[in-house]
This record gives sequence, C-alpha cells and structure tokens, in this order.
Amino acid sequence: MCGIAGVVGFDGGPVREEQILGMCGALTHRGPDGQGLYLAPGVGLGMRRLSIIDLYTGAQPVQSEDGSAWVVFNGEIYNYRDLRLGLEARGHRFYTSSDTEVIVHLYEDRGRDCVEALRGMFAFAVWDRARRTLLLARDRLGIKPLFYTQIGRRVAFASELKALLQLPEVQARIDWRALGSLLATLHTPSDQSIVAGVRKLEPGHVLVAEAGREVRIERYWDVRFDPEGGRSEAEVADQLRGLLEESVRLHLVSDVPVGAFLSGGVDSSSVVALMSRSSGGPVKTFSIGFRDEDFDETPDARRVAAVFGTEHHEEILEPDAASILEDVAYHLDEPFGDSSAIPTYMVSRLAARHVKVALSGDGGDELFAGYDRYRTEGRDRRHGPLRRWLMGRVGRLWPRGLRGRNRLLLLSMSAGRRYLSRMTLYETEEKRELLRPDAFEEVARHDPWSRELERLSRGGHWLSRLQDLDIKSYLPDDILTKVDRMSMAHSLETRVPLLDHKVVEFAAKIPPEMLLSRGRSKRILRRAMAGLLPESVFERPKRGFAIPLGRWFRGPLKDYPRDLLLSERSRSRGIFDTAAVERLLSDARRGGVLDLPVWTLLSFELWCRVFLDRRPSAEVPVPIGAPQPVPVLMDGACRAGIV
Repeated sequence: MCGIAGVVGFDGGPVREEQILGMCGALTHRGPDGQGLYLAPGVGLGMRRLSIIDLYTGAQPVQSEDGSAWVVFNGEIYNYRDLRLGLEARGHRFYTSSDTEVIVHLYEDRGRDCVEALRGMFAFAVWDRARRTLLLARDRLGIKPLFYTQIGRRVAFASELKALLQLPEVQARIDWRALGSLLATLHTPSDQSIVAGVRKLEPGHVLVAEAGREVRIERYWDVRFDPEGGRSEAEVADQLRGLLEESVRLHLVSDVPVGAFLSGGVDSSSVVALMSRSSGGPVKTFSIGFRDEDFDETPDARRVAAVFGTEHHEEILEPDAASILEDVAYHLDEPFGDSSAIPTYMVSRLAARHVKVALSGDGGDELFAGYDRYRTEGRDRRHGPLRRWLMGRVGRLWPRGLRGRNRLLLLSMSAGRRYLSRMTLYETEEKRELLRPDAFEEVARHDPWSRELERLSRGGHWLSRLQDLDIKSYLPDDILTKVDRMSMAHSLETRVPLLDHKVVEFAAKIPPEMLLSRGRSKRILRRAMAGLLPESVFERPKRGFAIPLGRWFRGPLKDYPRDLLLSERSRSRGIFDTAAVERLLSDARRGGVLDLPVWTLLSFELWCRVFLDRRPSAEVPVPIGAPQPVPVLMDGACRAGIV
C-alpha cells in the first residue's frame, strides 16, 4: 500500500524534483516507511511506501528489464505469485519479490490490457519511456483512489487531492457540480472532485496520455446484475462459500500482521469466521462503540469475538471526538456528508496500534441486498400508476410541513426517482432555500442523479437495478472513499475480500429471490455461512455504522455547529444563506433532524478552512527508526536522499 503522485509533460518543459517531493510529502500518512522518485526529462514519478509485501526489496518505482517502463503502484495484487510464474516462464527476469514488479512486466507483454490479469485493489501509473506514453489505471470496484488533472499539455496525478494542490498551477476553486452533488448525495461525483479542473479516474477505467494525441479514458471492466436461473439455492450457496473462502485466503497474504474490523453483523462476522479458519493463531479484531445503547455495537462484536477466540480490542467514542474533526476533514480530502467517517477514523486508529492491515466486510450490503432501503422499495412498488397519481395530487394540495405530505409525494414518484429521492439529503427546493441565489444558480445547472437515473432506466429485475446502481456509485463514492481515507490517515491498509471481482461477478448472477425473501435480506449469504456463524448473528437487526452525532449536537456539542456555520469566516464565503442556516440549526435544537443535514455543511466548512483558507503544505515525514535512503532514479541512474 502506498501513495503515488506524478507529473508527465508533453510540452518540452522540465518537471522539477521539488514538485514531486512536495506532492509525495502530502501523502506521507499513506506511506511512512519510505519514498522513491523517478525523474527524466519532462517526467516525474513519486511514491510513499507502506511496507506490506516484500519488506526489503519492494521499493518503488520499479522498472522493466531494459529500463524502458517504470511503475508506481498503490494497492495489492493478490494473484501476483501465479502471475509471476507465468511471466518468468515467458522469459521475464525479476529483481524484487514484490507484487509491483508483476505490473511492469505484464505491461511489457500486454500494454494497456495488463489490468485485465490483475486480481486485487490498485491504482498505478506506468511511464513508457520508449513510446512516451503514460498509463493510469484504477481497480474494478474503486477500492483505491486516483485523481488527475490536465495543465496545458501536462498530466498530473495523485492518490489524494491534497497532493495535487501542492502544484501552484492547481487552483483550489470549488466545482459547483461537485458541491451540488455533495448536498444531494453526501459525496462528490464519481468523476469529479470538489476542486474545479481536478477529476477522478473512475473504477474499472484506464487513462492513456501520449505525445501528439488527446488524453483517452477507456473502460476495461464492467459488471451487470443480470440474474441467471437453473441452479438450486444449495448449489449457489456452496459455490459462494467456496469463493469467499478463496478470497479471504488471498487477502491474508502479507509480510506484516493482519487483523479485522468487527461489528458483529453478518458481513464482518463472515470475514472473521473465514479468517479464523485460515490463520495460524487468533485473529486480531477491532470495534468502536458508544455510551448510547441505540448506536453501540460492541456487545454484538464481543459475542462473535468470543465464538472465534479472537484477540479483541474495542474503544468507546465520546462526544469530545470533536477535537479530531479538523483532522478528519484533512484526511477525507473532500467535503463528505457521511458522518460514519468519524467512527471509521477512530476504529482505524485503534487497529493501527496493533496491525498494519485490516480486513473489512464492506460490499456485503450491495452484493447480497442488505440495505433496508431495498426492502422499503420492494414494499412501495405495490402501488399502481393510478394510485401513485392520486397520492401525488393529494400531496401537492397539502401545505408544506404537514405530516404525511412528503410520504405521499415520495410514493407518487416513478420507481427510479423514488429510490434516489429516498437517498437524497437536500432536494432542489431545499437547496434553493439553503444557498444564496448566485450559488444556487450555479448548482442547479446539474442534476446530481442524472447518471443514476439513466442506470435505473435499464431493463431487468428492479432489485438487480438497485444493486447495480449502488455498487457503481454509492459503494465507491461513499463507502470505499470513507474506508480508504480514514484508514490511511493512520497508515493502515484496509482490504475488502467481499469485493474480490470474482465474488462480485458471481453475486451479480444470483437470482433476486435468493437475496431478498419475505422481508429477510442476505438470504443466500446466510445460507452460505450457516454452520459457521452463530445463529445470533443472523437474528441481529441491521444497524449500520451510525454515530449519535445529532444527540451530541443537541447536548455536549450544541454550540459547535453554530460557532462554525454562523461565523464571519463562513458567512464571508457567500455560498449559504445565513438565515436559512440559522433556521436549520434552530429547528434541530427543537428536536428536528440534525445529524446529516448539519454534518454535511460542517464538513464543507471544515474542508474550506483546511484547504481554501490555508492551502495545505506537505506533511513533514516522520522518521521510522533510523533515517532511510530514498532512491531517486534519474533516467536509470540512482542517487540517495534521506527521509
């Protein structure tokens, strides 16, 4: 696991070493164990290393045999040993034992198609010196991030937005489409960052840049939830169990200690159970809890930990966690409305005291239909067109604020729009009230759900369409973003075995009736894990990784939102209407919903303070033991630096 960065110019101008060092410095938390650079005329590649596999010879950048291709890589390739055997049989010579080197030799053989052989999580850059071509690639599900920007005839890229902001040419200007998406969906779009001009390479895509041609973005992988019949439920469950066992076994490959996040739910408990069968000793597990019993999952986690004899660690999150909110905002890299980032930050901090790698159960809700909103949508679909029309007519006649009005309007919508509305934080009219007129005018130019509506309009079973949507938007843009940023804030690598692409492709073929039946979710996963997990896990009601932020803001942290959102500093930005924010906070104090609507605004304000008001400088690297040599590779020559 690493942080990568680079600049490639096709304009004949130089790339300065201090530029790449500055970008890498902003990624120190992603890789505190070392640093490497490659510099050539018009090219600079850099990386910060978190040593997980091949601790002694795995430094990057890594080159091909003849030095014509160079790679910097963030992630893990779980099938690298098998790939290496095949490459060696074809005559390739390896000088490291790392998974990184597999990529550069695959590139020599297959070019851009090298990504198709990789099984893992990754974001990497290959510079082909002979062809003067840059290849950027991101894994299929979006587990690892990759940002990029074009500056004239130059392409700059990095694992995090903050690294690109080290370049003076990249101005920290807010992208209005991204802000509108944040207010509606809790996150920025799949392809656009909060900073104008800085984009995200989407999951399952590559970027190709070469002299004399336009930059090309190409999709190399896609999955469609298209159920197949002809198999019994017992056969499907048995195959699923086998795939999960294989995936967990592959995800345990490491030269450093590995643990797991454990909530006590079906997904994380399944991962821990399968780890226990493959590990030589007790699995280290980690949970976060709250004094508020409505949100506390630690009793469930303790019970599962006891069943599997894990070395269990837990921590209770107190309201004084506000002291870490600015640090959370810094590491989130963008405004982010999902407040579960806070407990994710804390459980990652806890785990990082004991291990360098943690497995999580993320992806299970999307693959096996675990979200409550799937059951709700299934229930709401019973209303026919005429009944929906009548409910809409009545709802529009009722005055705003009347109890039941919003429910009628929701039920009157078409299936796709209804599902998205259920996931929407601020609807269009609410954004009109919240934003100042000029800001609303900019935001209103873009429908934050346009791509999702197009996906939902495709044919197929309604549940399959919802799963397809969530695994391509909500999963990478919210869940995986949160887990990556909050774990890497503590130099902790998080792996997601349920999102092995072979597991995903198999799950996409499971008939909906094996997923959601009689109001019971994850039916096939429960059957696959029967006999391994205790029955109490299957009977546990779903909670989600929620935090009692609303109660904290009405209690011990009651002044915090007001101090930030109504400050002169916030008002001077000219984005939010002060009176509307005042009404929102006053309503919340009287008992209205406070958590996500207010947290999203807080997240935006905190991001502005960290990234706009004082542009972040590179972190000062923290030495790990003795000073370490930093390879700076300049057209094949090597010299040493010091971290």
